[in-house]
Amino acid sequence: MQTINRFLYGPTPEEKVRAWQTKLRQEGRKLDRDMRQLEMETGKARNTVKQLAKKGDVKSARILAREVVRSQRQKDRLSVSKARLGSIGHQLTQQLAMAKVTGSLQKSTEIMKLSNSLIKLPQISQSMREMSMEMTKAGILEEMMEDTLLVEDDEELEEEANEEVDKVLFQLTDGKLGQAGTVSTELPAAEEDEETERTLERYRQQLDGILSG
Repeated sequence: MQTINRFLYGPTPEEKVRAWQTKLRQEGRKLDRDMRQLEMETGKARNTVKQLAKKGDVKSARILAREVVRSQRQKDRLSVSKARLGSIGHQLTQQLAMAKVTGSLQKSTEIMKLSNSLIKLPQISQSMREMSMEMTKAGILEEMMEDTLLVEDDEELEEEANEEVDKVLFQLTDGKLGQAGTVSTELPAAEEDEETERTLERYRQQLDGILSG
């Protein structure tokens, strides 16, 4: 009888909720992997910033520090997004309890708000868009907001990058240099300059690949 009902009426509210919760856990694990990878690459890039600052190549240090700040921002964003996935899962558990009483799933402005915020994250945008459509059909969501992706504020990012370099220089000189501008910006030898460019480009590509993944 259960098989016949599923064929005629589709999955039960409980089956739908369980399927969504499974997807949410899967997306959460993906974000965990992304955060671990970001942490590893950011650590390498941060060490390179220190090496560049120690050599007095402040210009290159600032360029790479900008990528370090971007990746740290992204890691924070992924952490918040994972927490939001967990919140949706909790809300769905409450929905399931209500469905046992009412026989159907109810509209939820909280789930709609959380889902709309997660759709803006490139890493899980597609999965959340599909899940939101399913929830809309199930009666939990009323509509989906336009999925405008997050855009970095370049001016604010540059300011944070400068602060990152200043902090590194302060640590390297035991507080004698608190401003990056007071450090020599003399260009390194040609061979070192080429090696620095290769290092910068490698880390930029690695971090960009994770950030846009």
